[in-house]
Amino acid sequence: MLRRLGVLDWIRVGLLVLGLVFVATGLLPLPVARESMGEIGPLLVFLVGIIVLAELTKEAQVFDVIAARMAVLGRGNYVALFLLCTAFASFITIFLNLDTTAVLLTPVMLALAPKARIAALPLAMTTIWFANTASLLLPVSNLTNLLAMEAIDLSPLEFAARMWAPQVVAIMVTMAFLWAFFWRRGERREARYTPPLLEPIADRVLFGAASVACLLFIGALLAGVEVWTAATVAALIVVVAFAVRDRGRLTWRLVPWQLLIFVTGLFLVVPTLSRYGLADLMGWLLGVERDPYRTAAVGAGLSNLLNNLPAFKAVEEVIPADDRGQLLALLVGANVGPVITPWASLATLLWFESCRRHDVKVPMRRFLLTGAGLAVVGLAATTWALVTFG
Repeated sequence: MLRRLGVLDWIRVGLLVLGLVFVATGLLPLPVARESMGEIGPLLVFLVGIIVLAELTKEAQVFDVIAARMAVLGRGNYVALFLLCTAFASFITIFLNLDTTAVLLTPVMLALAPKARIAALPLAMTTIWFANTASLLLPVSNLTNLLAMEAIDLSPLEFAARMWAPQVVAIMVTMAFLWAFFWRRGERREARYTPPLLEPIADRVLFGAASVACLLFIGALLAGVEVWTAATVAALIVVVAFAVRDRGRLTWRLVPWQLLIFVTGLFLVVPTLSRYGLADLMGWLLGVERDPYRTAAVGAGLSNLLNNLPAFKAVEEVIPADDRGQLLALLVGANVGPVITPWASLATLLWFESCRRHDVKVPMRRFLLTGAGLAVVGLAATTWALVTFG
């Protein structure tokens, strides 16, 4: 098992071990550590539930069927396909989390590419950019949103009421960049694509159970049910269906242990570092005026330098709990901004691995430059929408 661990896995394990060392040596007092662990308990339950739900939904062919029918509905027209892909990736990100889009939807879209004779790179870039920029609307859309919910103290619908305008702007800017740099005729070369043949659903019972579970999860969120409860119930529905119809698919690999240890370690290491100088540095970066544009820029900059989860947690530590506006601005930076470097978000790291497995070459220079443009323009426009309408 140890031989199968990759570099990222060792980094996650190392972060957890470092956090435990901080607790054992007293650098992080035990009561503070307990409080931090109590804070992320429901969050960890949600992560397990949503990843299991998404993985089994993919195994039930729900994503494959939607992607194939989407390509058929486009009837060979690239503009129609572009709009459908935008809507699909945005919907999955908003309601089923950005990791679902980056990790599970990416292989589906890349598998669709050869069937419809579509260039793979535009489809791949659509999934990863919308995995980040479409993750503002609901608490479940991004882990950073969930981390901020206790401090922000808003219900999911109240949160959406504050973030709908920034989300719309972020999606519109992303669409403009995708079309200009990846989807327009001069970039993709082909005038039309070939609609794929529809393949039969292997197991309609599993397909139906997974579809119902996803719809129930979305409905529960809109009804104000706790996210960890909604995710757990929805996941259990699909697990029971697979236990009856295809038990072999239920393995321990469904449990996202890498993400669980990363988040746990993060909630031990960052509070420790904040006690010994990190908080002062973050306060200096934000400045005394607490400008939302500067806050968003700091969140985006640190996300691309480190990773958006530790960046968000480090900056959030120094923002007053009653300053919702600045916390929301930080979310804009930590969600929309991490589109430049390959390590800016966990979703991007996993997306690169998926592209590698499917032999899709991502030109690094093009990825960095277009991502930088999207980050600058998207950050400014989305923050403006937050300040103006939020």
